[in-house]
Amino acid sequence: MTLQGSLTHEEYCAQLLIETEKFRAAVRHGDLSATVPTCPDWTLADLARHVGGAHRWAGTIVATRATENVDFADVPEGAGPAGEDAAALDAWLAEGAEQAVAALREAGPDTEVWTWAPVRRAGFWARRMTHETVIHRADAALTSGAAFDVPPEVAADCLEEWLQMVGLPEFAARKPEMAGVLGPGRTLHLHATDAPPELAAEWLIDLTGDAVTHRRAHEKAAVALRGRLTDLLLVILRRQPADSGNVDILGDHTLLDRWLKVVTFA
Repeated sequence: MTLQGSLTHEEYCAQLLIETEKFRAAVRHGDLSATVPTCPDWTLADLARHVGGAHRWAGTIVATRATENVDFADVPEGAGPAGEDAAALDAWLAEGAEQAVAALREAGPDTEVWTWAPVRRAGFWARRMTHETVIHRADAALTSGAAFDVPPEVAADCLEEWLQMVGLPEFAARKPEMAGVLGPGRTLHLHATDAPPELAAEWLIDLTGDAVTHRRAHEKAAVALRGRLTDLLLVILRRQPADSGNVDILGDHTLLDRWLKVVTFA
């Protein structure tokens, strides 16, 4: 299993800045004390600190060429500004993303650094932080009522990255309950109805073996999801209910429900 992305290192760096600006706009649009519906243990301010802290943590790993995990307590200004001053929080978010991107651009994609995945290079963090920000921007948008849209090439790569990570032995080791989704005849098909053909935005998730695998393909499955690429992404990452009406579900709803319940970052 690889963690190969479809964008260049510079495209990830540029998109990370774009996503952060959109995330900041969604946060500015909302009430910092509001509960995030998709992360109910957090307020909007907590969400902002999580995203900004992740940027600074990854940026520190890359800038210092860390060969092992960096304790979050050692990340400069990782916790963000004291208090709930919206302007200070916004400036901190902007600065952290800029610092992370500067470190990533200086390092280039192939510089060896620590990651939690088999790929030990800086390019991992450019991709990971881009998509971390995409998904949490959805959280911020749901909280504040801001618009949420993702360029199709970014949304497709975000979904692909998630499926790649789910297939890692490291992921399965953290989630032993994932074994419960495996079994004969268990397959899921994701079909984006609005993506350009060159993106090949169809996935077959195969749960019939000893581990989760996937491939880009148009194949019959036990359950299929059809809809806009952004809606598929939001459903699979549990930012939108499968029964919202924004995607069509064909086949075994129980298998889909089991997948969505078990296959999470939490």
